[in-house]
Amino acid sequence: MRVALFSDTYHPQVNGVARTLKRLTDHYEKRRIEYKVFVPDLHDQKSSYPNVHSFTSFPFFLYPECRTAIANPKTIVKQLRDFSPSLIHVTTPLTMGLYGIRGAKKMQIPLVASYHTHFDMYLNYYRMMWASPLLWKYMKWFYSQADRIFVPSEETKVHLEGQGFSDLSIWGRGVDCSAYTPEKRNDYLREKYKIKKKYILLYVGRLAPEKDLDTLEKTIKYLPEEVKDQVHWLIVGDGPMKKELMEKTRGEDVTFTGYATGEELAGIYASSDLFVFPSASETFGNVVLEAFASGLPAVVANKGGVTNIVEHNQTGRIAEAHRYQSFIHHIIDMLDEDRLQYMKRKALQMAEKQSWDAIFDELLKEFREICASRSEKQLFG
Repeated sequence: MRVALFSDTYHPQVNGVARTLKRLTDHYEKRRIEYKVFVPDLHDQKSSYPNVHSFTSFPFFLYPECRTAIANPKTIVKQLRDFSPSLIHVTTPLTMGLYGIRGAKKMQIPLVASYHTHFDMYLNYYRMMWASPLLWKYMKWFYSQADRIFVPSEETKVHLEGQGFSDLSIWGRGVDCSAYTPEKRNDYLREKYKIKKKYILLYVGRLAPEKDLDTLEKTIKYLPEEVKDQVHWLIVGDGPMKKELMEKTRGEDVTFTGYATGEELAGIYASSDLFVFPSASETFGNVVLEAFASGLPAVVANKGGVTNIVEHNQTGRIAEAHRYQSFIHHIIDMLDEDRLQYMKRKALQMAEKQSWDAIFDELLKEFREICASRSEKQLFG
């Protein structure tokens, strides 16, 4: 099997979708499956990675890390014909996804789509709900072109079924328990940021409106003083709201690290004590699994794909979305030492069951089924 992958984000970007797709192509290499990736240029720089075709692009206004490409469709079709894929996989409803659809139609080969981002929820955070009917009309048209639509969680599947989508299949997410592990806990983090408090509370993610940073800011600010005396916050990530969040939490015990990846990020997870993630717009929430693998339980919102990861009172707590009082209540409860240690063990046990190899092999099995089904239809009508 040969796969052509069309995406608006890919390695070396550090968002969840880019990292998942890089793991997927790494798995293709492991299984000796040929692939080509079609993506926008990253900040006007052509990709130098093998198997990657990149095109002139500009940032997408709702999510600047996802870029909208401008390319000659004939050039893309020629590149596809030269590669001769068995199947095209589109991961974005932006222009790269449209080029992928056109290529599949021109070559009369199977098309699958994966859904990664709740753009409809983003509209609410950017005060553009008036555009929601138009967005859904377009999204339904776009994804109806695919033979099958892959979603990362049961919550996302239900969300799309409610909008009239069909042919949905769950493509879950895994975590590398050798990269993220409690064994990487160290004193370097406390020394680097001069942290003296007993507990480190951690947020990892993009610093943007759709992550509900208003709830995070209020949770930090309104923790009871006796809890604040024991807690230091680490905010890992960057984005358009970083400056505002820094100003609003001025005077609180908070450190902003900026982006972190690789060993540095793994060390931060392992050296923290509790993961706090208020985003209610996630289709999955890779960072929560990474926290679990590092032995870190989580407090998350009761909306979005994170609800399919966290088991309440076992691997963490599920708080009311957008209600900082609920997050504070659960944080206070979880900082009970016995409860915290119990949930750390449970979180780690859950992560150890999430094998990337098994998840990707199941996806490839479905790809093969789709190709076989298309061949039968072409043979027998």
